[in-house]
Amino acid sequence: MQKWEKRIQLSLEKAGKKGLTWKELAAKCKVKKEEKKEFRAALEQCCTDGYVLEKKGRLVSAASRGLKPARIKRLNRTYAFAELLEDGSEVFVLGSRLMGAMSGDRVLLKITDSRRGDLPDGEVQKILEENRQPFSGVFRELPEGNFVLPDELGNIALRVFGGTEGAVDGDKVLAQISRRGDNHRDHQVCVLKSFGTADLAAGCCAAILEARGVSAEFPAAVLDEARNIAHRGITDREMDRRTDLRSEVIFTIDGADSKDLDDAISLHKYDGFYELGVHIADVSHYVRQGSLLDEEAFARGTSIYYADQVIPMLPKELSNGICSLNPGEDRLAFSAILTLDASGKLVDYDFRKTMIRSRVKGVYGEVNRLLNGEEDPALQEKYRAVLPMLPLMRELKDILRKNRRDRGAPDIDSVESKLILDENGRIQDVRPRERGEAEIIIEEFMLTANEAAARLAKQLELPFVYRIHEHPDPERIASLREALQNLGLSAAVLRDQVAPGALAAVLEQAKGLACAPVINQMVLRSMAKAKYSENPVGHYGLVLADYAHFTSPIRRYPDLAIHRILSGLVRGESAKTLQKQFGKFAVRAAAHSSEMELEAMQIERDCEDCYKAEYMRSRIGQVFEGMISSVTSFGMYVELPNTVEGLVRMEDLPDGEYFFDGIMELKDIHTGRRFRIGDQVRVKCVGADVNAGHVDFVLEESGEF
Repeated sequence: MQKWEKRIQLSLEKAGKKGLTWKELAAKCKVKKEEKKEFRAALEQCCTDGYVLEKKGRLVSAASRGLKPARIKRLNRTYAFAELLEDGSEVFVLGSRLMGAMSGDRVLLKITDSRRGDLPDGEVQKILEENRQPFSGVFRELPEGNFVLPDELGNIALRVFGGTEGAVDGDKVLAQISRRGDNHRDHQVCVLKSFGTADLAAGCCAAILEARGVSAEFPAAVLDEARNIAHRGITDREMDRRTDLRSEVIFTIDGADSKDLDDAISLHKYDGFYELGVHIADVSHYVRQGSLLDEEAFARGTSIYYADQVIPMLPKELSNGICSLNPGEDRLAFSAILTLDASGKLVDYDFRKTMIRSRVKGVYGEVNRLLNGEEDPALQEKYRAVLPMLPLMRELKDILRKNRRDRGAPDIDSVESKLILDENGRIQDVRPRERGEAEIIIEEFMLTANEAAARLAKQLELPFVYRIHEHPDPERIASLREALQNLGLSAAVLRDQVAPGALAAVLEQAKGLACAPVINQMVLRSMAKAKYSENPVGHYGLVLADYAHFTSPIRRYPDLAIHRILSGLVRGESAKTLQKQFGKFAVRAAAHSSEMELEAMQIERDCEDCYKAEYMRSRIGQVFEGMISSVTSFGMYVELPNTVEGLVRMEDLPDGEYFFDGIMELKDIHTGRRFRIGDQVRVKCVGADVNAGHVDFVLEESGEF
């Protein structure tokens, strides 16, 4: 099919706008009699995909008419972004040029000569395939009837025909288009489900998840498979063929509320060499390729975390049970035994199937207290078996951190939010998530195991799923350079092909400055997004030639995928055999995992924003000190010390005529007054829309301080 599709597209592109008849095309493609059925199927697929158009009995390449197949990715009230199917690049589309297209629709786009920022402008010419996925929104009872305001369409109301499923005015609902019109306002919808008031984040998040097709529940057949595996437990036969490490001092360190403990560590020092053991739950032993569990895990791609909730990749019978490295319980592990010299250089690595028994369930906060010298008797007793290991862990961590700095890896200090909820699921507090020495120790040890797995795979030319991070786009670096210069900071080190060390130097220069958090975010945004790939191109941000994700197979599918491949290697299978078995699988797993990771990140962000807005609803009228975190043509965003971010709209700025420089500043062209990224300001909260996850600020009369 692919062979014929390529021939068809190439022949029609050569024919230009005139195109070809079916017979002419078949002749150009040299179709034999016995190949006609396959050829016709390929042609139909090309038409369905939008690469070929049929006009008055003639077949024409869509490209010859300046048309390109695309998918609507993000929709807003007045515009949308489409993704070209041929290369994944983005196109800006005004709402008036969408023909009523919705997110997920496959369309034919005409690319115009104009541009919107750094994106080309496009116009929908035809909707090839309608997305029937339900969407979330707010139900409204108006004098003229019932309507739904879709989250992605802002104030455009779609009329409801039929039942309302008990929804009342202001409820968060799940809806579906029942009849399409020529534009968004003409669509008609039906309500599928109500989640209660849109003023509570819990209901809004439930709707977001359901609209994205994400469920915390697993199909019955998948659960049955997981329960059977958990019930079987560990067989004597399996124990006999593994390296028995149960006498080793091994333990886990996780958050206090963690239930899926998938990594544990051990550490020894012999003759100046460190032997670091990173012991990972052997999920691939239980989740076999092609099983119902595997298909479900592949589809999900990753676990999703928000507030105090988790949507797991695997059922709890595995993630919190037989695969969790619980203290005092025998568990199957895939262990990376890593040898590092006194300078922290990785000199040897050995991957083994093992049997382990964790000595203690370590908690980050408790380990940090011990590392800080706290002598609490109860704490000392709990960690008695592993106390001698803690100074050695710190010693190796310091060496590994120094090596990372010496490589020139940018040390981006991005602050995450910690949401505190009550027993009813309502937000009580928002704080910056604290990161102590124990967290850094585990991060460095996991990075080392990940590097070793990737190095082994590349050395033996195994099919693999690598974690890659490409060089930054030169245009983004140019914008960063200009922003830093406007802040009065040196940007001489930033060139088009910028080395990681140059970004590290920028971050070092910013340390101690009031605007340091903003500069960290600017540097982060200037970099490419990490993703998965079957090609080992290296990791720019870590300055590593070899990197993969090996350490979290309970919650990330790429880790499970490479465990499966490395398991074959440990069994003695050759690289050639593994290539035949897993070559196509690695390509598919990398592409799908990258896509699902982005989806999960967006869901987590959207849900977190809903909770932050709920938190600020009870603080409307209060005044806060914050920092301008970004500037746009419609206003500026201010971030509070607790990580909540809100918008000061252009119309709410002090009287004046403000010009946006396109990068970091709003300036009144009459008075010269400026508002720029990094400025400290005092703001009042005047609005919080939980449903949209938006917070509105206005500047206090005292203004800057």
